[in-house]
Amino acid sequence: MLYYIFQYLDKAFDVPGAGVFQYITFRSALAFIMSLLIATIYGKKIINFLRNQQVGETVRELGLEGQTQKAGTPTMGGIIIILATLIPVFLLAKLNNIYVILLIITTLWMGTIGFIDDYIKIFKKDKQGLKGIFKVIGQVGLGVIVGSVLYFSPEVTVRKDTLGERVKIENNSNPTKLEEKSTATTIPFLKNNEFDYAEVLSFMGDDYKNYAWLIFIPMVILIITAVSNGANLTDGIDGLAAGTSAISVLTLGLFTFVSGNIIFSDYLNIMYIPNSGEMTIYVSAFVGALVGFLWYNAYPASVFMGDTGSLTIGGIIAVIAISIRKELLIPVLCGIFLAENLSVMIQVSYFKYTKKKYGEGRRVFLMSPLHHHYQKKGYHESKIVTRFWIVGILLAIFSLVSLKLR
Repeated sequence: MLYYIFQYLDKAFDVPGAGVFQYITFRSALAFIMSLLIATIYGKKIINFLRNQQVGETVRELGLEGQTQKAGTPTMGGIIIILATLIPVFLLAKLNNIYVILLIITTLWMGTIGFIDDYIKIFKKDKQGLKGIFKVIGQVGLGVIVGSVLYFSPEVTVRKDTLGERVKIENNSNPTKLEEKSTATTIPFLKNNEFDYAEVLSFMGDDYKNYAWLIFIPMVILIITAVSNGANLTDGIDGLAAGTSAISVLTLGLFTFVSGNIIFSDYLNIMYIPNSGEMTIYVSAFVGALVGFLWYNAYPASVFMGDTGSLTIGGIIAVIAISIRKELLIPVLCGIFLAENLSVMIQVSYFKYTKKKYGEGRRVFLMSPLHHHYQKKGYHESKIVTRFWIVGILLAIFSLVSLKLR
């Protein structure tokens, strides 16, 4: 809204300073500050409201140190993250941008699924919350929407030519050649690192690219489901999910900025994605919201994000990565999420296998997800969180290195 107001003031009345709102960097900085202030100032009011409504965490007895003290701590704190993200976005971003629209839909969609899950746990006294099948249906539904829009929308294009070629094409008055629909993505750390999902169907004949959606949309569904579940599993101790997510999202913000900037993308020789730079405002607001939420979620936590927050975080990270064609970098950038996911899968699979073979279930980890394994080993949760953050920072740096290490 503010973007459109200042754009009108700049064009109609030439108001001094109004033109600064056209710059993504300015609006991104403003979005970060605004979301951080909203999360920290109004977060306390939301926490008090949740406490008054007796929206407290029900703690299962798992034999972990300090676990019983967490009982009754307000949950559903993901509402803070959602509000602190969306308010600056509505004020500062171009709301007709297809990527911003997708991120808003993702936030509200996954936030609703998480809210229903938390509501059932708290007010229906059902510790299992929303049945897993319904969560998966919700994640698949979002994947279908996001995948379909990215594949079919004429506003979603890429440019893979060099800056010199663009100048030649523009001078020949044929700018339409500059942009094209594509299901190409980026394989990190490899030379000539573009891969087109459509190539998987090359055996179907000359018109195989017409059926690329058969590969692309299921891939989007898989990524959204995997990352949102990974974020959900990571949210087990104070500050872990919010801190590691903030690191990952900030890194994605840098990728978003360079991918949407014609000069930087050309210099770094990466895929230029027109209009994607506007997502930087959304990313900045999201990072500010996560950092502001961490103010209250750091040990000892005054509030938990619940599934309202964790599912939303995972969904947003997945959609950003897919939009800028960096989804194959997620296993590195979101390595913490991957480790948490794998620890659960390994634990459950090995337990079932050994129970069937020996009649008694055995475990690889003392407890899963992975952070609980270290708690069982006697590490204090604040030390676990700090070390996971350090690993997250290293993974983020390694991901950024992929821009040139090919």
